[in-house]
Amino acid sequence: MKYTPIASSLFLKNRIKFSARLKSNSIAFFNSNDIYPVSSDSTLPFAQHRDIFYLSGIDQEESVLFLFPDCPNPAHRVILFVRETNAHIAVWEGAKLTKEAATKISGIEKVYWLADLPKILEELMKQCENVYTNINEHSRAKVQTETREDRFIKRMLEKYPKHNIEKSNPILQQLRSVKEPEEIDLIQKACNITEKGFRRVLDFVKPGVWEYEIEAEWIHEFIRNRSKGFAYTPIVASGNNANVLHYIQNNQQCKSGELILMDVAAEYANYSSDLTRTVPVSGRFSNRQKKVYNAVNRVKKEATTMLVPGTIWAEYQAEVGKMMSSELLDLGLLTKADLQNETPDNPAYKKYFMHGTSHHMGLDTHDYGILTEPMQANMVFTVEPGIYIPEEGFGIRLEDDVVIQESGTPVNLMQNIPIEPEEIEDLMNRGEN
Repeated sequence: MKYTPIASSLFLKNRIKFSARLKSNSIAFFNSNDIYPVSSDSTLPFAQHRDIFYLSGIDQEESVLFLFPDCPNPAHRVILFVRETNAHIAVWEGAKLTKEAATKISGIEKVYWLADLPKILEELMKQCENVYTNINEHSRAKVQTETREDRFIKRMLEKYPKHNIEKSNPILQQLRSVKEPEEIDLIQKACNITEKGFRRVLDFVKPGVWEYEIEAEWIHEFIRNRSKGFAYTPIVASGNNANVLHYIQNNQQCKSGELILMDVAAEYANYSSDLTRTVPVSGRFSNRQKKVYNAVNRVKKEATTMLVPGTIWAEYQAEVGKMMSSELLDLGLLTKADLQNETPDNPAYKKYFMHGTSHHMGLDTHDYGILTEPMQANMVFTVEPGIYIPEEGFGIRLEDDVVIQESGTPVNLMQNIPIEPEEIEDLMNRGEN
């Protein structure tokens, strides 16, 4: 991995929190992701399943974690299985984790080779009553591929059908949404790398460059700062492309007078950042562009102050909608009649601001978190309002990542990334001075 090693104490804390939520006499299983084939002998780059990483720090394929807090054998209350390595594998693929290295990373003393798993599993299943399986229940998930976790669960249920089945995901949804200080530090590192990428891009953007060239500038800066790369598929959308919310083609030339919306951010140690900035291709906003930009920025600033413990996401979104409606009225995009004729299910502002304002962020860009439950301190949320005007040929979104505090305004992890239009113009034109 490119990132600096993480102290195993973080993963120990996470295991303790998770194990405390299990019913008595229960075992929970967590598997690494597969390495997915492309065709022939090609594969996609490996990306670790975030749950086993959260609980162990292990960032290698073919790894399995068992948690059995009430196991009669104290040595088997936490077990890690890793792929056995040898000199041949080291030559062809690079060194894999030894048992000693796996212990150092995870803090787990009992490490077995993966070949020992069936024997150990059979022993432990005779000693437990409840089995916690880990199925992806994220609200945005649309999984069509059978995963290594799915196959493990299927085989286990076929062989041990009499156990009580419980679910790990609801526990993880709550635990992972509230970050430990070490996790916030890792997210901050991802944000700092993103800042370097943005400042690099401000020096590069000018009329005539292509969206994919801008994408290349971002990834250059990310990788040279120990990031694996993009935290998510980057959006580099010039002109009317910005009005396609998930525009990822990034294949158009940027023209004089256009704006370019960039929803691009780095990961670091599997933790995400999530940034959006909109800048003028020519280095100067037009009066109309700046007026809309400032409206979005005002909504973002006011929305940020509302992210406090106890806030309910749906109520928060409704209040942001009211703020946005007022701004759209001032911009001449909505009329008073539009507001009078709107309904709760179809608010007028949705014509120009059709997505949510905030989502949980952490190990995943759209991280675990139960939006119907009140917000808590040390949750990390994005704040990302936007106004999209196809008839005027541009869209503007601004986005930062913030940490909810026990009291007071959230801490903006991207507070050093330029956002005020005057600062952006100054940075883009400093070569003229």
